[in-house]
This record gives sequence, structure tokens and C-alpha cells, in this order.
Amino acid sequence: MAHCLGEGDGCQVEGVSPACSGGKRENPPSLSSWTVVPVFTHHAHSASLSAVAVNNRYVVTGSRDETIQIYDMKKKIEHGALLQHNGTITCLEFYGTAHLLSGAEDGLICIWNTKRWECLKSIKAHKGHVTSLSIHPSGKLALSVGTDKTLRTWNLVEGRSAFIKNLKQNAHIIKWSPDGERYVTVITNKVDIYKLDTASITGTITTEKRISSLRFITDSILAIAGDDEIIRFYSCDSQKCLCEFKAHENRIKDIYSFEREGQHVIVTASSDGYIKMWNLDLNKIKDVPSLLCEVNTKARLTCLAVWLDQASEMKENSDKAATLSQANEDEKSSIVRKNKVRRTDKSDKTAKKKREITPEKQKLEAPLQKKKKKQNSSS
Repeated sequence: MAHCLGEGDGCQVEGVSPACSGGKRENPPSLSSWTVVPVFTHHAHSASLSAVAVNNRYVVTGSRDETIQIYDMKKKIEHGALLQHNGTITCLEFYGTAHLLSGAEDGLICIWNTKRWECLKSIKAHKGHVTSLSIHPSGKLALSVGTDKTLRTWNLVEGRSAFIKNLKQNAHIIKWSPDGERYVTVITNKVDIYKLDTASITGTITTEKRISSLRFITDSILAIAGDDEIIRFYSCDSQKCLCEFKAHENRIKDIYSFEREGQHVIVTASSDGYIKMWNLDLNKIKDVPSLLCEVNTKARLTCLAVWLDQASEMKENSDKAATLSQANEDEKSSIVRKNKVRRTDKSDKTAKKKREITPEKQKLEAPLQKKKKKQNSSS
């Protein structure tokens, strides 16, 4: 089950849970009968929310009130707050289950241990604000951009700067591709695509309006949204628009995507207050995604993330695996029974002969053989 987290400027975390209508899940791959059920609302911050991130257990939210709030989704409780930054929290990103990176308007990037929630290192990353950061899939590198017109590469193993690239303008989004072979920067309405091995621009995508959110759907397909109601899918290789469709009645603030039971789901949040979920068929990428469900949160949304309840997903998978395993066992026992029936008389006789050798006989035969060996060696 996917739990969508939309963050409104009413300083509260709003949780909604997509579920199948009537509680039935007889045909999950169709995803056609989803409805959206409100789960909780929590007054999280004293100012509007600016960033959100999730891992398999926690949801963290950043705000203009300079704090990071932690929520334990397994226990459904508020877990505490992180107070290292002096400035609006601009970006948050988990790496696996053990680490969180945060960036803020104070120019700092903080590396957090999520077991004890300690700040392992605080790096003065940019002379201005940190506007965006992204961790390489290997966890060894991170990229950040700031209002000092630089793109910086960070060696996370040693916690130091590895490379600085000057940009012509301030970038406000940076993102690694899932395979880590390329990364993109967003400057106003322009997406520059870089190859990791050369660190040079291989292509540029330009849109009419300012880009507010960007998401890699695959290693080479980007979903881009901005200050209009349109979502566009682009190819990183050709920089061509593969598909575009009107998703909302107002500008789109954030996009998220996840894969569930072989289906690709796109989740969008807009200033119109709506969170919408779309079913995307990658084999028919030029077709407009179908709307699965929507909810009006009645808040001006600023950011969004999706927390997947992996425990229930694992239970479903284990139930499927158990059913499959039982079917295999039944098939194996059926084959064994058939083989028993097909045994020849010869094999039965051999087995019978083997059974006739008692333990006493075996004990006697062993010393006799040793005795014979002794006699042969003495002669």
C-alpha cells in the first residue's frame, strides 16, 4: 500500500492512503478501483514546509522554521526534531536505511546517522544557499548546487569536496539517474543532461515555463513539471518530448513515482490542492497515463513524497511465495510417487540386498578386511 505525503503551506503534514474500493484487492495489476482515504493530519512546523524525504521506516520534513521533523511510520508516531541548521531547509535525501543528507539556506550540508539521529558531519557546502542535492546510487558521491552558481561533487566516504564546477546561472534542482550514469541540473526552464564519465553536457531540454519538479522514470526517461498544468515525458538521449498531458488545474509543485506489482505509478501534487495518481504504461510511453485516483487536500501543496508500506508488501509477497512453494511441493511429491511406482524389479532387488546387510555383519567385515591386508603385507 502506498501512503502519499503532501506537504501544505498550512504547516502541516497531510497523509492520504490509496486503497482499493471496498477493500478488495482481487486484481491489483489493473489498479482501476483505487480510492484515496485520509490517514492523518499533523501540525508539524511553525512555518510552511519546504522539503520532504522518505525511507523504508521514516518520513522527514523540512520547513522555513529551520527544523527537520522525523516521523516513525511503522509506529505512526512523531519521533523528534533535528536542529542543526540556521535557515530554511531546502533539500532532504535518504541514502538507504542508515543515512540522511540535509541542505539549507545557511549553506550547510549535514550528514545524519538515522540509527541514533546524530549529525556525523556538517559541511560548509556553498557560499550562498544550498538549493538542491542528490546522492549517487553507490552512496560514495553526492552532488549539490547553490546560489553561488556552483555545482559541487562531494566524496561522501571522506566527507570532503571532490570537484567544483562553475555554472553561468544558479541551478535549483540536481538529480542523479537511477543507474548513476548521468545527472541533470535545472536552471529556471532549462534541463542540462551530463554524462558521469565526461562531466560534460550531452543535451539540453528547454520548456516554456519554469520547472518546479523533475523525476527520472527510467534511466533515460524524465518526467518534468513546472509552473503550468502540464506534465511532460522526455527522452534523455534524444531530448524529444515523448508525451504531454494536462494533469491539474493549477501549477504542479512536485512529482513522485514508484513501481508496484509491475505497474509504474506517477503521483503529482498541485497548488490547486489535489494529489493525483496516474498509471503509466512504459511500453506505451506516448499514450497519456490513466488517472487512478485523486484527493482534494484543501491545502496549497508545496512538496510531496510516497512512503511504501514494505511490511505489508513483503507479507503479500511471502504469501504468494508460500502458495507457489506449496504448489511446487505438491508437484514434487506427485513426481516422487510416480517414480516409486515405475521402479524396476532389479532396483527393488538391489535395495533388498542392501537392506540384508545388518550392522553386525558390517562390523565383522571391517576387521576381516584389515586382517587380510595385514597378511598380504607380511607375505
